[in-house]
Amino acid sequence: MTGNGKRWPDQAEWAGRIYSAGWRASEGGTRQVIEPATGHALADIGVASPADVARAARAARAARDWAAAAPSDRIEVLLRVSAALREHRATVRDWIVRESAGVPAKGDYEINAALAQLTHAVGLASLPRGEVLDPQTSGGTSLAWRVPLGVVGVINPWNAPLLFAMRALAPALALGNTVLLKPDPLTPVSGGVLVARLFEDAGLPDGVLHVLPGGTETGQAVAADPHVAMVAFTGSAEVGRDVARVAGEGLKRVALELGGKNSLVVLEDADVDAAALAGAVSTFGYQGQACVAAGRHLVHADLVEAYTDALVGHARTLRVGDPRVEGVSVGPIISERLATRIERIVDESVAGGARVLTGGRRDGLFYPPTVLDRVDRAMPAFTEEIFGPVAPVIPFHSEAEAVEIANDTAYGLTAAVHSGSVPRATAVAEQLRTGMVHINDVSAKDAANAPFGGVGISGNGSRIGGTASLEEFTQWRWMTAPGPV
Repeated sequence: MTGNGKRWPDQAEWAGRIYSAGWRASEGGTRQVIEPATGHALADIGVASPADVARAARAARAARDWAAAAPSDRIEVLLRVSAALREHRATVRDWIVRESAGVPAKGDYEINAALAQLTHAVGLASLPRGEVLDPQTSGGTSLAWRVPLGVVGVINPWNAPLLFAMRALAPALALGNTVLLKPDPLTPVSGGVLVARLFEDAGLPDGVLHVLPGGTETGQAVAADPHVAMVAFTGSAEVGRDVARVAGEGLKRVALELGGKNSLVVLEDADVDAAALAGAVSTFGYQGQACVAAGRHLVHADLVEAYTDALVGHARTLRVGDPRVEGVSVGPIISERLATRIERIVDESVAGGARVLTGGRRDGLFYPPTVLDRVDRAMPAFTEEIFGPVAPVIPFHSEAEAVEIANDTAYGLTAAVHSGSVPRATAVAEQLRTGMVHINDVSAKDAANAPFGGVGISGNGSRIGGTASLEEFTQWRWMTAPGPV
């Protein structure tokens, strides 16, 4: 509820609409939002057509007052958004749970991480962004400073819709850009509508933010629009290539955060119980539906039996079901398409000689935590990003072999290394071709002040988070004058 007694976020206001200079009917029609756990319709959402995107992009390009606003004014809006998110925390969490099929703890994680992104963006808004250069001529002035890019297109995934929206949106707005946000059609409310409502309540001026739900056609329109200066995309490598191709026609800046085939490496001196717990969290948390999930468990041959037994033990304690039910740890897979894909990867790997130690059979969209051993490098469980609660266990006999196996992938997002010696784990970690690596911890970590991103087909070298966001969402301008300015 709001202070005036209205129920927030008031579906009567936004149902079947898009947010672009207020809530308006879309030319792309509407579609239902479905709850994966039950199959029930949660809401109708507007679908933005290419014409809607073009209209929004023109309005965002015209909203130049936002870039000219004092940093303190932009900070005030972000602070009010943060306050509104805290006020409506329970409602936001419920939408995250019902739309994205995560347990309530996943919803809390997203909200806390989104608040951290807002807090960090407040600091970005007032950072010094320029320098005085040697003019190389007597009596002159030479200055360089970073200015907003203009209109930023944010194409958002379904698996952490609020967090990933805020991770790009908060710094982009803090630094003076305007934004077109395209949430995924599976999670358009928690990744779009609620974001729009929070910023609307915070007094963000009209035209600065446009929320345009839709599928491939909508995303391509955002990437192609001539008024959009940059596209920030989070999702699969396959779709990321298409986004980069479309945006590249306009020579736009593109920030890609893509998938991963991430390894959790367990050396022979590791604490087996701690490593297995980290492995279980890294693979089974949120049904493995995260780019940073552990997709390979590389375990020294001396520990592999004890580790696998412990991992199977964790898997069997996790209750599968409707995430709103108390005691459930693993909710449904987000869609039939993805559930079928997970099933194919496991079944083909088993046909090739892998062994299922627990799990391995789905019930509709519900796929149980699964542990595989006897996995070799020809199997889909080794080569493909599974994006499900499946843990392939692969033994190794030396550090060099572990590094070689971990690097045997085109992906390069994150990794974790477990050892009783932090210097030893660090030495191994430094040889892994990843954008991020964590010692004696889970593979799935995120922080607002850290540069998040990968190498290889896990990204294009871009980073969001920390001061990297300043580099991503602004560009240099150089000015000289014959005398002092």
